Amino acid sequence: MPGWAHIHPYLPEDCVQGALLVQHGLQDMLAEISGMDAVSLQPAAGAHGEFTGILMIRAYHRSRGDADRDIILVPDSAHGTNPATAAAAGFKMISLKSSKEGGVDLDALEGALSERIAGMMLTVPSTLGLFEPDILKISKMVHDAGGLMYGDGANLNALVGHIRPGDLGFDVMHINLHKTFTTPHGGGGPGSGPVACKAILAPFLPSPTVEKKKDKFSFTYSEKSIGRVKNFWGNFGMHVRAYTYIRHLGLPGLQRVSEDAIINANYIRANLSGTYHLPYDRICMHEVVLSGKNIKQATGVRTLDIAKRLIDYGMHPPTVYFPLIVEEALMIEPTETESKETLDAFIHAMKEIAREAKEDPDMVRSAPHTTELSRLDEVTAAREPNLRWRRPDEKAKGEADKAKAS
Repeated sequence: MPGWAHIHPYLPEDCVQGALLVQHGLQDMLAEISGMDAVSLQPAAGAHGEFTGILMIRAYHRSRGDADRDIILVPDSAHGTNPATAAAAGFKMISLKSSKEGGVDLDALEGALSERIAGMMLTVPSTLGLFEPDILKISKMVHDAGGLMYGDGANLNALVGHIRPGDLGFDVMHINLHKTFTTPHGGGGPGSGPVACKAILAPFLPSPTVEKKKDKFSFTYSEKSIGRVKNFWGNFGMHVRAYTYIRHLGLPGLQRVSEDAIINANYIRANLSGTYHLPYDRICMHEVVLSGKNIKQATGVRTLDIAKRLIDYGMHPPTVYFPLIVEEALMIEPTETESKETLDAFIHAMKEIAREAKEDPDMVRSAPHTTELSRLDEVTAAREPNLRWRRPDEKAKGEADKAKAS
């Protein structure tokens, strides 16, 4: 709609009361859903929101004269952005091993706690798709040591409408609007990663946020703010979409989101756990992590081969080789949107590929067969990216110059 798409961020507040109403309403709804007290909509994506939250934790400790708190605890099952964020914010990172059940090892946590702990980053449910049964103990242990709890909100669609991270002891978290509240992502972007926090961290949120006085909306600034982290007021179009989605669904709809996501993942788990290795034999949340370890041991076919073969069945492969603590991992996240027919087709394809691995492993190892290009040299592509087209004579000259230099 032109009123949203063509609005200019430098317009006076009096001219954009409708836009500020949407942002204020989204702030309030995200605070309520997450169990937090305040929200900033500025961050441009999940990892950006994560970095913002850790900067807020740093600012909080420094404001109290606790600059010596320079350690962030991160489980070994965490998203790769977690340790990267901690390092980028100037913290040292300690990795905590997981228990045999897939949760945080409490003995390892207790051994890592000290007066230098600034906080802990934790994803609930974890990247293993498992709820953390000791979350209240973990939060208390970190708080008793003087640290704060950061919640990676990437998996909020497993909790929304049922459990609030703020009630589990988290002090600050980011929310991926694209994973939970239907805003576009990737090629359809841009992203948006709002940060929600408890009152003790609210003064450190990126400024400005939107406040309401009587019947008027306006921007408000905090002297303790970590500063602006995004041009203007964030990716506003995504705020409009998330606001509309939440208002459309209401509480019953949001509850259905998490219920359907969990049912779908467990349906896959129940149907494939006999064909593929299940590293953690527990009821999962919104995603299930399987392993192709048993297929590899029996046939030599790797998880990567299974993923490539799925393309021939007309399906985009799931995440592979992550989480890192699961050998030959297949992380399958059907989400709340898939129908039973789609899930059954995926389950059938996975079982067929397991059969093919036994009967014709070379065929699976050489997949995909239906695409214009098959196996690409992904390692070289990542390490030596070729980001521009060159004429054949230019390419030959470049290779000759490179050979001469070596």
